[in-house]
Amino acid sequence: MTIFLCGFMGCGKSTVGRILANLLGVGYVDMDNYIEETENMTIAEIFEKKGEQHFRMLETKAIEILSQKQMVIACGGGAMLNDKNAEIANKAGVVIFLDVPFNICYKRISGDSNRPLVVNNTVEWLENLYNKRYPIYKANSSISVTTSGTPNEVARNIFELLTNNRG
Repeated sequence: MTIFLCGFMGCGKSTVGRILANLLGVGYVDMDNYIEETENMTIAEIFEKKGEQHFRMLETKAIEILSQKQMVIACGGGAMLNDKNAEIANKAGVVIFLDVPFNICYKRISGDSNRPLVVNNTVEWLENLYNKRYPIYKANSSISVTTSGTPNEVARNIFELLTNNRG
């Protein structure tokens, strides 16, 4: 099974994803890192040189390729906002929304120069973006997990949800 973790920037997709993959005994991919490696550019460079629309196309291509493998995939914050991406991901496996309040996400991402949307916008703009994205994450995921607790506890909770639903 392919597991796609989605949610706003800073919700813990990468951290929880690594732990969850280890628990499940499958591979792990951070989709943003995957795109950077395949494009030989950072996300910031892709946004700057080719634009956000091109980056979103690269996300769709990555989901199509990665959905063929049994692994945990930490999606970029915008990946599951695209209905086509969500459809591909949900057909290939399960999409899990890591539901974290904005203030916690913001505390984790503020000052991160590798996040173009953070660097180029205000906290108010980011909160508005979070509020617009939140219902889409919920709608495009199969499971929603409130991430109160440590990354290990969140990963264990997801692991139990997945293994209890297999039987």
